Amino acid sequence: MAQEMINGSRATSPSGDDWTPNPIRGPRVAQMSPSRLGNLQFAIPSAQFAVCLILLALLTFLPACSRSPTPGPLADTPPAAAGDLSPAALAVSLDGQNLYVACATTKQVLVFSTAQRQVTRRLGLPGEPSGVVLSPDGTRLFVTCAGPASQVCVMDTASGKVLKTLAAGHTALSPVLSPDAKTLFVCNRFNDAVSVFDLRGGREEFRIQVPREPVSAALTRDGRFLLVANHLPRGRSDVPYIAATVSIIDVAQRKVLKELHLPNGSINLRQMCISPDGNYACLAQTVGRFQVPVTQLARGWVNTSALTLIDLASLELLNTVLLDDPDRGAANPWGVAWSSDGRRLCITHAGTHELSVIDFPALLRKLAALPAKPPPPSVKDGYASSSSQADVPNDLSFLHGLRRRVQLNARGPRALVIAGSRAFVAGYFSDSLDVVDLSAAKPVVETTELNRGHQMTALRRGEMYFNDATICFQGWQSCASCHDDDARVDGLNWDLLNDGIGNPKDTKSLVLSYQTPPVMSLGVRATAEIAVRNGIANSLGSTLPEEVAAAMDEWLKSLKPAPSPHLVNGQLSEAARRGEKLFNSPDTGCANCHEPPLLTDLHSYNVGTQNPFDKEDREFDTPTLRELWRTSPYLHDGSAATIREVLTTRNPKDEHGKTSRLTARQLDDLAEYLLSL
Repeated sequence: MAQEMINGSRATSPSGDDWTPNPIRGPRVAQMSPSRLGNLQFAIPSAQFAVCLILLALLTFLPACSRSPTPGPLADTPPAAAGDLSPAALAVSLDGQNLYVACATTKQVLVFSTAQRQVTRRLGLPGEPSGVVLSPDGTRLFVTCAGPASQVCVMDTASGKVLKTLAAGHTALSPVLSPDAKTLFVCNRFNDAVSVFDLRGGREEFRIQVPREPVSAALTRDGRFLLVANHLPRGRSDVPYIAATVSIIDVAQRKVLKELHLPNGSINLRQMCISPDGNYACLAQTVGRFQVPVTQLARGWVNTSALTLIDLASLELLNTVLLDDPDRGAANPWGVAWSSDGRRLCITHAGTHELSVIDFPALLRKLAALPAKPPPPSVKDGYASSSSQADVPNDLSFLHGLRRRVQLNARGPRALVIAGSRAFVAGYFSDSLDVVDLSAAKPVVETTELNRGHQMTALRRGEMYFNDATICFQGWQSCASCHDDDARVDGLNWDLLNDGIGNPKDTKSLVLSYQTPPVMSLGVRATAEIAVRNGIANSLGSTLPEEVAAAMDEWLKSLKPAPSPHLVNGQLSEAARRGEKLFNSPDTGCANCHEPPLLTDLHSYNVGTQNPFDKEDREFDTPTLRELWRTSPYLHDGSAATIREVLTTRNPKDEHGKTSRLTARQLDDLAEYLLSL
């Protein structure tokens, strides 16, 4: 373990090495072990052998230049994981010789030789990795290990050892290094904040609040602005416009400079990336068409997949381009990366198991040719689907002739990096790496298994099916399109046909849904098992073998509520403890319906939350309050942006608990308790 800062001196590793990266110094070359020398398969005369030994010893002192650190023998690393790997993040060395593969469900980063096409080392970690970034000189690897109390591990790439750990927030991911390698930025997803670490001092300097669930960040080439993708919208969902945003942070000012408002229905924001010339940023996302009843799936009626482009000179939205085709969805876009020359922009589609390869200069030219406003009807081109820039986010044919769709072997392709002319894609569910030659006229996909011989369990298959859009009609969406990849919420209201038409409801989390029947706000499905099978038929438009639904059942039943970011060292805060007493008091009556341990009595009541679209419906299912902190907006119609609104403005007659006589402090305490569950 590296020493902490003492009297202003820099922290060092046990061997005395500086643990912070040096943007000038090249990576060290690892010394060849005696065991490897002993395995040479040829004979050398004794005199020549002595000379060879001297030369080999001298080689260990030569500068490494742009080479990757020489990997040590695989036998010296932690053993292979017994279960699923779930490769979730990738980093590539500058010379393209090594990939660093962060495996989300095992405490390891794999070092993969791109030349040998095999894992050469396994680097042990104290937690399960969620993100990885390599220092400019290639000597340090920064790995976020996600959890309620996340860690950032600073690793030496030559030895594979953890030199230091930095304390981060709740579910840390997407580490980003400054150009001078002195500052590290980390997204703390469930703190709604970005941490800024001083790497020379080895400490967190400050945190910057952003709207909701930051999941990816990218730094402009000059280091002035950090762009942050907020995964979900914040606010009420019963309003005409609701969309997630991109926060632009002024690094020097340590504050959010502005929010970029994306097209209506923008959800599930994923990876961000900066173009090699520093002029553009791109973002993979979904656009939910929540404004219309869910009467069909075709032509992107419910969900569409999109690529958002940002002009970094003006820090404004350039446009949002759909990635689907008119008769073929490209669900769950995830990873994005540019080729080094900026000519190719690639996007992974985790739902349809594909890679989109876009001619980026041609895309820019096509966008630039469009007027800002629609031309008069007399001069419109009847054959052009987009007549102005405003048409592009609704145009399913805009990428025609500009993009190739490459079918991958990977299942659940998420992480993506490009080295030279090759794209490397990690299969989250297949535990594999696909290599695609982008220069080939007809790309061929080569696949390497990272977890050879491992058999997927029924529970794991259930998670895979939940995230799989190929089981949906034309690949338009997966279950994860509305419920996220871990079966939670999307922050939108949807008008499903299971309870009539014209009465949209907020998307509910599926955590504990099997233990808290009935299902849906009106209880129209008696059990979660029935709801899953109806969802496959109606929301996916498919008829599937029973084993698919049964596997989903098993996975969904296994889900547990995550610890709240409102807890202090895993315990209720003082305010939350005061709120707990109020919750259990007969004066408020909260516990009458929200009984422990599930915090629901499984019945429906009229609590005064009916809206004009609910028609004759007045009684709504009592939901569990577990993990309430993660499921905003609240109530069946998403009409309360915060828990405090549930207790006040949406409870004027004390029909939803007796809260009108509580003081401001008591309301805050009660809300804090509810958000700590």
